[in-house]
Amino acid sequence: MNIYIDTLGCPKNSNDSELAAGILVAAGHTIVNEPLGSDVIMVNTCGFINDAKQESIDKIFEMATLKKEEGLLIVSGCLAQRYGETLFKEIPEVDIFLGVNEYGRLPEILKQHVTCEREKHLSGYDREFLESAERYFSENPYTATIKVAEGCNNVCAYCVIPSIRGSYRSRRLEDILAEAEKLAQKGCKELILIAQDVTAYGIDLYGELKLAELVEQLCKIKKLQWIRLMYCYEDRITDDLIAVMAREEKVCKYLDIPIQHASDKILKAMNRRSTNKSICSTINKLRKAMPDIHIRTTLITGFPGETKDAFDELLDFVETMKFERLGVFAYSKEEGTAAATMKGQIRSDIKEKRKEAIMRRQLDISLAANQGKIGKIFEVFVEGMEVDGTYFGRTRFDAPEIDNSVLFTSHNQLEIGDIIYVKITDAFDYDLVGEHQEEIKK
Repeated sequence: MNIYIDTLGCPKNSNDSELAAGILVAAGHTIVNEPLGSDVIMVNTCGFINDAKQESIDKIFEMATLKKEEGLLIVSGCLAQRYGETLFKEIPEVDIFLGVNEYGRLPEILKQHVTCEREKHLSGYDREFLESAERYFSENPYTATIKVAEGCNNVCAYCVIPSIRGSYRSRRLEDILAEAEKLAQKGCKELILIAQDVTAYGIDLYGELKLAELVEQLCKIKKLQWIRLMYCYEDRITDDLIAVMAREEKVCKYLDIPIQHASDKILKAMNRRSTNKSICSTINKLRKAMPDIHIRTTLITGFPGETKDAFDELLDFVETMKFERLGVFAYSKEEGTAAATMKGQIRSDIKEKRKEAIMRRQLDISLAANQGKIGKIFEVFVEGMEVDGTYFGRTRFDAPEIDNSVLFTSHNQLEIGDIIYVKITDAFDYDLVGEHQEEIKK
């Protein structure tokens, strides 16, 4: 069968889609790049917050209009896992609903599917990380994610992920290294470590935190040039991890630390282990060990009980800490979470105004940080060409499809995946402009 996969949500979902595609290709199916004319359309959905849920629903109906009369529409991922029973009744256009742990059964499900009959295969929760077929990539994976764990044990009051993905399950170190080696042999230069909580890696499997050791081992893979860490919890960023990041040249001096808030009262209500003091201490440690580190964080405005004083504390914190990369979400009330039943729910317009206030403050911080790069030379990962002689890419301080870009000129013929040197000549709120310095690092 010809199968088209449309992926929404975070890099963890993209990783799942690549896994599903690999399983299907191994079973003799073909992955295609367009939905029209395909035998199967699969929508891998996100169900984390209201905006993501609505985007997923819209995409399902869009794909339903493109499905061949005799074709199949499959809905997988977090939305399917969370609301599969309800959606099965409400969206008859969908032929198969698939849970987050059922990708390995796809070939069997497709083989046994009876035309005109609808199915749902919602997941139970595995007790360990299950290895599967090699992931499929439609083109060379110059940059690729690698999942080090599944599920989550951090029961944050606003989050539904543990109920969707199950408990935290680390992957065996040797299996991660084996996949990383294969990715490197396929052309991967940038490896991005992902999980719901990357810093918890190993605690369930080995009885101790193993991220520092894992990163050190990954750095020994010769063809890998950049190693990036995403989704790191502040309270598990150990001195050993900081030391490895500072020492190893391949490790991008970039860390994604979703702190969510700066008020101890709100952090406690969120069921976060961090405090304002611990967050500041960890960030100061990171910046002392790596003066050029760029820290990305995400914040939530309008969490239940967030007073004006608590919000002002958050706003002042943003101004003081000057995060190089920052994103903000207005709190989304999700059924089944502790926060959904809390007193002190904030009006939507107030949540949005607070979100906008932080982003306005961050614009100035980001612009100042970017202007400080003018005249300096940085490694840039080439991602594509705008017009002849003008390319775009990103520095070590930017994750793909999340952070800033660099628009630059070059007299050379560059290829996607080249890592080159660019001198920055101009700066904007979030993006940089530069010139290729003629030295290409392959």
